[in-house]
Amino acid sequence: MLGIPAAVLERHGAVSRDTAEAMAAGALAMSNADLTVAITGIAGPGGGSAEKPVGLVHFAAAARDGRRLHREKRYGDIGRSMVRAQAVAEALTMLELLATGVRI
Repeated sequence: MLGIPAAVLERHGAVSRDTAEAMAAGALAMSNADLTVAITGIAGPGGGSAEKPVGLVHFAAAARDGRRLHREKRYGDIGRSMVRAQAVAEALTMLELLATGVRI
């Protein structure tokens, strides 16, 4: 649906900067939205690894005018619901930055 290239997933995995950025760009391309945000991560309780631990989350936001944001957060193993709540707050902050016209 978002048009993420298979090569991105194969090379970087579902939880990565590249995947988050492809998700945000794909949502922008496939919709009439002026702003998009994407979140991909490992909320737990399991599924983490040494390279991608529980609590790792990648965010990407995109604006139709070409501005882009990426953030990586490592919340740690604070519990699935807390990781998700923190991720939502971060995503909304990123959208607010784009919506208020911050030049990135």
